[in-house]
This record gives sequence, structure tokens and C-alpha cells, in this order.
Amino acid sequence: MTSFRYIWMLLLTATLTACVSPSNRSVARPTQSTPPPTYQNPAPAAQPRADQSRQKPNPALVREIAELWRAFPGKTGIAVKRIDGEWEFGHRVDEYFPQQSVSKIWVAMTMLDKIDQGRASLSDAIRIGKEDLTVFYQPMAAEVEREGAVVKSVYTLLEKALASSDNTANDALLRHAGGPEAVRSFVAKNSLGKIRFGPGERLLQSGIAGVEWKQDLSYRRSFYAARAKIPVEERRQSLNAYLADPVDGASPRAIVRALDKLARGELLSRNSTRLLQSILKRTRSGPKRLKAGVPAGWEFLHKTGTGQVLGSVATGYNDIGIMTAPDGTRYAVVVMLGNTTASVPERMRLMQAVTRAVGRYHPN
Repeated sequence: MTSFRYIWMLLLTATLTACVSPSNRSVARPTQSTPPPTYQNPAPAAQPRADQSRQKPNPALVREIAELWRAFPGKTGIAVKRIDGEWEFGHRVDEYFPQQSVSKIWVAMTMLDKIDQGRASLSDAIRIGKEDLTVFYQPMAAEVEREGAVVKSVYTLLEKALASSDNTANDALLRHAGGPEAVRSFVAKNSLGKIRFGPGERLLQSGIAGVEWKQDLSYRRSFYAARAKIPVEERRQSLNAYLADPVDGASPRAIVRALDKLARGELLSRNSTRLLQSILKRTRSGPKRLKAGVPAGWEFLHKTGTGQVLGSVATGYNDIGIMTAPDGTRYAVVVMLGNTTASVPERMRLMQAVTRAVGRYHPN
């Protein structure tokens, strides 16, 4: 009986074992740690190609401007800035150069800033008599001498000072704006950098020539006659002192950055910015300087400056402006000739070559 029970138990165990699925059997396996699931950042979406022309100038443009600068005789400053972009470049960009009539733009800005503050108006009437006449280019002088005195609005004087570069109109605006100190305050308030402003046209030009200023020198060619009486060596010393440390000096970098601020509307109200730019587009002086190299179809606004000449040396021969391409891209361009023995046509060709190069390398 015992053997029978033993056999029966063996049969029952075998049967139960056969009924269990092999997959459910416990099998000894080496322990392995399951690696955590891997996560990869999705591939970044395709980004639009960066506008390289905004970030840095075309190397060919930089080389061409450098060649023009090296080849030109005398002290020359050149600066080019992409407005609303990220680059600027040039040569002798931080040195002071005589501005001459380029400084009229700061007088106009100071006057318009006073208007923006409600302390003056474009319609303000300003009397100009013989005691207000200046030197050199002043078309208003004939009218003043004929009438004895004239009354002009601020708007009219802005037009005459900028578009025609009339020295008497500019000095009248300067007085109404608050004088030289008001211009210097405007420059400082707006952090325009290395931009100086002199004592006004009469004292500036007489000091450069070594002539003691008297008001009767403003009549017709009296100043030229007085200057001709100064010994050449004295004139040269006065001129060299001025060139070494121009009381109206400015650096090319400071000017292109100021033009950039003007174009962005950071210096004046929208109305004053538009007015100033519209007058500068009508500038009649220097048509064969920077303007002559601007490509057809582009807009251009600018202000010129021209200093005194002694012997073969010309000084303060300048042009500054803003070029606007048909696609709206803007460039501030400054060319300042501190002193040079180059002829007038050569000076003009240099300036034309600069704006022509800027236009040629503008990306289409």
C-alpha cells in the first residue's frame, strides 16, 4: 500500500509539472539594471538666414575705402555706418577735424529742440540788421544792406542756413537758440561725443586768419582785405594752431553716430526730425561732393563745410550725409579733409568714390 501511494504521488507531480507553461517557470538569470529611457532634444526648427550685411560690412567695401584713404594726400577722416545695423568702420575716426559749416546742423538741432520743448516756434520773427552780418558766404547780406534790416522767421532761417549754408542766417538762429553754450549743452545732453562747437562764425573765422574782429569787416569784402594785410607766416601760425586743435572740431565717428541717432528719431520729435531731413535733402552746396557718387534711385541728405585756404593748403573741406537705398536701408557717411594739397576736383572725386562704393556693395 505504501509503495502504491508513492507511485501515485510521483504520477500526480509529473502531471502537474507538465501542465505549467514553460514561460511561467522561474528561471535564474543574471540581474541587469534597466537603462533609463533616452531623451533627445528635437532638432531645432530651421531659422531664417541672418542678414550678414546688418552685422558686418562687406570686406570688399572696407578694402576699397581703405585704399581711397591711403592714396589721398593730407589728413583725411572717413567713417561709414549702417543705420539700424551693427557695424561702422573708417579711418582716423576718433580724431578732431575742423567742421566749418558742418556745425550748422547742430545749431539747427538745438533750435528745433527748443521748439520741441515749447520755448520757441518756427514762426518766431527774428530781426537781422547790419550789426548781425558775418563773413564769407552770406547771401542775406545784400538784402540787409539794401533794406537796412530784415525780419525772417525761424523756418526761413533754417532753410537759408542749411540748404544755402548762409552764415548770417546761421548766426541769427544761433542767437535765438541760446548761443554757443546752448549748442554745447544739446551735444552733451544727447551724449554725442567728440563734437565741439566754436564761438560763432565771426570770431571763428577771424581767429583762424589771425585777424582781430571788428563788425565793419562783415561788409562786402572788408574781411578779405584785412586778412590780406596779415603777414603770411602769421597767418600760417594761426591756421596751424587751429588745425592742431580745432575749436569747432568733431570726430568722424561722433558725427556718423549722431546722424544715426537723428535718423532713428532719438534726438528730436518726429515733426522736427522730418523737417530737418527734408531741408537737408534740398542742400544746394556741394553737389559734386558726396552727392555726385550716390546711385540713381537712392535718396540723399547732407551738409557740407569748407574752410579757409592758405597757399596750396585747403582746410576743413567736408561733407556728411545719409544715403537711403530703394529698399529703405540707410547709411551714414562722413568724409572730412582736415588739410590737403589736393585740387578741388580731386577732393570731389574722393568723396564721390566713397558714396559710390557704399552703393555698389549694398546687398541686392
